[in-house]
Amino acid sequence: MSTDTTMPLPPSAEALQAVNKAVGDDASYRAPASVEDVTRVNVELIRQLDQAAVDKGSAAGRVAGLVACYCGRMQFVWLHVAWFGGWILVNTLRGLPHFDPYPFTFLTMVVSLEAIFLSTFVLMSQNHEMRISERRNQLDLQINLLTEQENTKMLQLLERIAAKVGVDEDDPTVKVLEEATRPDKLIEQIEKAYEATASPRQR
Repeated sequence: MSTDTTMPLPPSAEALQAVNKAVGDDASYRAPASVEDVTRVNVELIRQLDQAAVDKGSAAGRVAGLVACYCGRMQFVWLHVAWFGGWILVNTLRGLPHFDPYPFTFLTMVVSLEAIFLSTFVLMSQNHEMRISERRNQLDLQINLLTEQENTKMLQLLERIAAKVGVDEDDPTVKVLEEATRPDKLIEQIEKAYEATASPRQR
């Protein structure tokens, strides 16, 4: 079950400081009194890692995130409803100066420019979220691999204990689980399994 894999990139200094602070300042992480103590510290660790990722971002990235967050609210929709409705009324009602008469060419240009900038901000925000998601996936992968290696070591220790106390357990599954697991071989098996069940169009 032990896995051969390359080491991940080292975390940022901000992330390490966040983890060290959360762990060092909370004694319940090393000596938890309940499950709530463990989960509370783990949640705080993830929160501080996320905050460190936000703090590490550029000013443009933070602005893009704020703009994308505001544009995703219903207030943004109502603001445009009021804006477009007022613009059209002002330029269609009699007795008012029509600075942009029908077909509202200037309004069309303004909305087009707004769409260009908003789409850019949204893409920047999505790129930032994608980088955070990739880092979380890498963290999950490394934790899972470490857990697998720990389980392999425990199997080996249990087998030695069983041999020492005279327990004869001839289970071939244990021998298989103690063998090294190669991620590249697993990926190859997964791809072959999906290719075997994929339709000709998907291929």
